[in-house]
Amino acid sequence: MSVTTTTHLNFRGDAREALTFYQSVFGGQTVLLTYADAHNVADPAEAGQIMWGQVQAPNGFHVMAYDVPGNQSYNPGDKPVFVSVRGTDQEELTTYWKGLSEGATVLQDLGPAGWSPLYGMVKDRFGVTWVLDIAVEYNAG
Repeated sequence: MSVTTTTHLNFRGDAREALTFYQSVFGGQTVLLTYADAHNVADPAEAGQIMWGQVQAPNGFHVMAYDVPGNQSYNPGDKPVFVSVRGTDQEELTTYWKGLSEGATVLQDLGPAGWSPLYGMVKDRFGVTWVLDIAVEYNAG
């Protein structure tokens, strides 16, 4: 048996826009299922919102998201989740960084860090914090 974990992001009406944006940055295919598609509409004003969506790319990138319905509590909090993107190709990570940085708040500029030759942290325009770095072998000695 194998297990795969996937980051699942929660929004309040922005899931479609966020997933479309992430697809523009990372590539891959976007799949969107609205509350209307699933015949699960509690509020007609939310029928077109996303009940389940994802972006999945051949390079291994995969993120899921949905719009929390208005009849449920939703508070994104200060730091509810960081999405970590680790890779081995500096050029590829730099391309993702440039895409995610559009309209974002840079929390840590992309550059060398004590544990990685390339590291950065950015809070995108949807309030999601992304951590990008080059994966290197860790020697605990």
